[in-house]
Amino acid sequence: MTTRYAIYYAPRADSRLWTKACAWLGRDAVTGEDLAQPDLPGLEGVNLARLTADPRGYGFHATLKAPFELAAGRRETELVQAAVDLAARLTPFEATIAPDALGRFLAFQLQSGEGEMAALHEACLKTFEPFRAPLSEADLVRRRQAGLTPEQDARLVAWGYPYVFDQFRFHMTLTGSIPDKALRARALAALQDHFAEETGPHLFDGVAIFRQLDRQAPFRVVARLAFPARAEA
Repeated sequence: MTTRYAIYYAPRADSRLWTKACAWLGRDAVTGEDLAQPDLPGLEGVNLARLTADPRGYGFHATLKAPFELAAGRRETELVQAAVDLAARLTPFEATIAPDALGRFLAFQLQSGEGEMAALHEACLKTFEPFRAPLSEADLVRRRQAGLTPEQDARLVAWGYPYVFDQFRFHMTLTGSIPDKALRARALAALQDHFAEETGPHLFDGVAIFRQLDRQAPFRVVARLAFPARAEA
């Protein structure tokens, strides 16, 4: 399989949120290290490695442009330069985040700042579209198994992902699917307590490029591009 790239939001690697979330998932996507997962009150006897297996491979992130293979003739260096140029034009913004349920998954989600985040998503979606190779037939089949609407299917073909623009939902995933409602409630309560200090205003001040060498490999951070600091009033 060909290398894939993704444009994600990821907190600064020296931030408390990044450190704690990577430990929760059991892997740091910057260093590539496997990490010991915490023992949380309320989750005694729960297999955390299994609970976090799906998001662990992607690393702690929120998708701004879904994973894609590079279009013919495009290079990683050009992708990074495009990210550098985009980041230089963007402005940091603050929004409130908190762990919450997203269907059967648990994730950090926005409690405010939806407009600013939608604008960031759209900027990334459009800026990096020229770098995206068309989806393979296998990828189209896999995505269509979710039962897409005609509009979602058209966006899948046009943008490589069905949930874009008005259907975009910012989320930094913390678990895989948890069908058991009681376990999901226990896990959410434990995460809300564990991340209490990280819940609230969060400064969104950069975008990151992640790379996956093949479909079995975990994603790693290639670069995180910071937005210029806001001028003080």
